Amino acid sequence: MMKQIFGRRKASKTADKEFTGGRTFSQLSGSGVADLSGQPPILSSTGHAYGSGNRTGFQDSRINDNLFSSNFRPLPSFKDVPNTEKQNLLIKKLDVCCTLFDFTDASKNMKEKEIKTLMLLEIDEYVRTANVKFPEIVVEAITKMISVNLFRTLISPPREKKALQAFDLEEDEPLMDPAWPHLYHVYELLLTFVQSPQNDAKLAKRYIDYSFILRLLDLFDSEDARERDRLKMVLHRIYGKFMVYRPFIRKAINNIFYQFIYETEKHNGIAELLEIFGSIINGFALPLKEEHKLFLVRTLIPLHKPRCTTMYHQQLSYCITQFVEKDCKLADSVIRGLIKYWPITNSTKEVLFLGELEEVLDATQPGEFQKCMVPLSHQIARCSNSPHFQVAERVLFFWNNTHFENLVKQNSKVILPIVFPALEKNINGHWNQVVRSLSLNVRKLFSDRDPQMFNECLRGYEEDKDREKEFRLKQELAWKRLDEIASAKVTSGEAVLVSPTLHRQPSVL
Repeated sequence: MMKQIFGRRKASKTADKEFTGGRTFSQLSGSGVADLSGQPPILSSTGHAYGSGNRTGFQDSRINDNLFSSNFRPLPSFKDVPNTEKQNLLIKKLDVCCTLFDFTDASKNMKEKEIKTLMLLEIDEYVRTANVKFPEIVVEAITKMISVNLFRTLISPPREKKALQAFDLEEDEPLMDPAWPHLYHVYELLLTFVQSPQNDAKLAKRYIDYSFILRLLDLFDSEDARERDRLKMVLHRIYGKFMVYRPFIRKAINNIFYQFIYETEKHNGIAELLEIFGSIINGFALPLKEEHKLFLVRTLIPLHKPRCTTMYHQQLSYCITQFVEKDCKLADSVIRGLIKYWPITNSTKEVLFLGELEEVLDATQPGEFQKCMVPLSHQIARCSNSPHFQVAERVLFFWNNTHFENLVKQNSKVILPIVFPALEKNINGHWNQVVRSLSLNVRKLFSDRDPQMFNECLRGYEEDKDREKEFRLKQELAWKRLDEIASAKVTSGEAVLVSPTLHRQPSVL
């Protein structure tokens, strides 16, 4: 029995060795430094090995203080070794930097953390000043070390019912990752490595593969804005260097947007991803591909729907405007999309929409404007009657825009009859003096430009007002007569009959 138990234990150890391939990066480089990461490499989609993308899988690499003191020692500087040994020393340093530490407790492993930071700085300088192409073993070691340190499970602080109710992240205290001073150096190394002219894209794409990019995109949900800013720079450089990945990156970001719009309405990196897309859209060749137009209609316009649009509206507005500037025929789709998702009860969001609408109108040609001017005029009229003075002011300021005024001037026979009642209603009854004054100015512009049309609209407005007054008077008389009949029957004790055509609602006890 004892032999069988010990035999199973030996077999298990043998299986572990077979899983890891029986070697570490140190052994690949011919060095005698032990692999302190303590984890088997994960095979990428290309069949090459680098570190796992989940930091929770590296808990065993946080070895105890006694083991650190004996095994974690500083290595010589690159300037202290001959050129023939520098590559081996680089592999050793990268191998040592695969060791992870607990940064939530600043008092733990202070010496080892300092050693690792200095090593990362030395590696970054080595990569920055390299004058020969990186061999495959170096590329593999760098991507492994970066994967081990960066790719981890992100843990967000609990916010109750965040996906179900409107929330403002600006009111929350920004989360600062205690490991950021360390992560910063890893991101700097990744940025330096991607940008390095000595990094052969054909070789590097074996390790910076689809899996690597997807796990990099997952990190955009980090609560730390500093990390998201670095990720934005790194992804932008990867998009520029690896042309073969461009469609894949666009599709992967698109999927993140879809999940955010239609499922969670929770993601921390939407603004940064839109900023990346802004520069991508700026580089689109003309005429625009159908794929790019579908991205506008199916993704960018619906991004106006979530409640937290204010967190990324500036970047979203830039992307929308870029599309309209590249292809003016898209203006009609964009304006109708904005009207479709127009906020009803959120005045702050409404002011943002009006700002975006004005930017889109600046790039709209007369032909496209005529396609959407009727629904647009109705929306402008509704906004000008808004009880929130900022919304009403913002839309009335449109007439200070020369391009918009010219568009309205060319189509005043259609627009004035729609907008005129709203202007009169503001002049006669809006509570805010500034809104009344702006409405008078717009009214004067119409009257000076086309007095005949203005008088027709004024006459029509007064007739409508008289009809409405007459209708209300008839309603009042009808209700008064019904009240008198009901009172007379109640006084005489006679039952009040209810018409059989009326549906009575059952009483709720």
